Amino acid sequence: MRIFFVLIVLIFITACNTAPPSRYSMAHDKAPKGNFDAANVPEATPKWEPISPQGNKSPYQVLGKTYEILSSNKNYVEEGVSSWYGLKFHGELTSNGEVYDMYALSAAHKTLPIPTYLRVTNLANGKKIIVRVNDRGPFHGDRLIDLSYAAAIKLGFQKQGTTKVKLEAINTAPPASVAISSTELSENRLASFVQVAAFGARAHADALAKKLRTFIDSAEVFTAQAFNLAKPLFRVRIGPFDSDAEAQQVMQQVKDEKVGQPIVIVRSLQAKGA
Repeated sequence: MRIFFVLIVLIFITACNTAPPSRYSMAHDKAPKGNFDAANVPEATPKWEPISPQGNKSPYQVLGKTYEILSSNKNYVEEGVSSWYGLKFHGELTSNGEVYDMYALSAAHKTLPIPTYLRVTNLANGKKIIVRVNDRGPFHGDRLIDLSYAAAIKLGFQKQGTTKVKLEAINTAPPASVAISSTELSENRLASFVQVAAFGARAHADALAKKLRTFIDSAEVFTAQAFNLAKPLFRVRIGPFDSDAEAQQVMQQVKDEKVGQPIVIVRSLQAKGA
């Protein structure tokens, strides 16, 4: 009797400590149970956003294939096959570190900068929606884009799984606080930077920038102010670099000099101070 009781207790403890199923325990993606009415799900509202520090590494490899992120979404128009993804990935992190919500209008794309706003047209029925790209994929078959489950419902192809779509990027202008000067590039191009430190006082940032200039002569050293915080934050960065390899080399140089805590980041040239 005592042995039986012990076994019951062990089974109960094991059940309580079992992690909930993840996307890796689900062999195939699927829709949630029940009916979901997407009529009241709002479209993504296009607005200017800086390029995400995550999800924009270029080039990158998946399943042995190499992909390069487009330098800009300007004038991007393409037609191809769209699929959708749902319950298997719901609640998981997207490529830029956000949480995937299959009930919102988002998308995964292999090469567009993250984030990008897209107008998506289902060429089979003419339905249109606006989505926000915050993830990478799809990485199998000839599919051009993966839409959220709610987006698939809005476009009317959730039951068949795929459809032919037209994608059109929606360009937005940056606010005045992060607008670039006439001497900088006007397109939203990605580049690598080495961030060395961040300070609450400009004087400390300027002092560090001056020290860096004594041994860095291969790139511009500048002080970037963050405008989107309650208090200004002055970040000391070196760049831009056209390749990650160049940035890594300079980062190592700064480490060898034991200056700051250098890291490599990817930013739009329009928002290098963000």
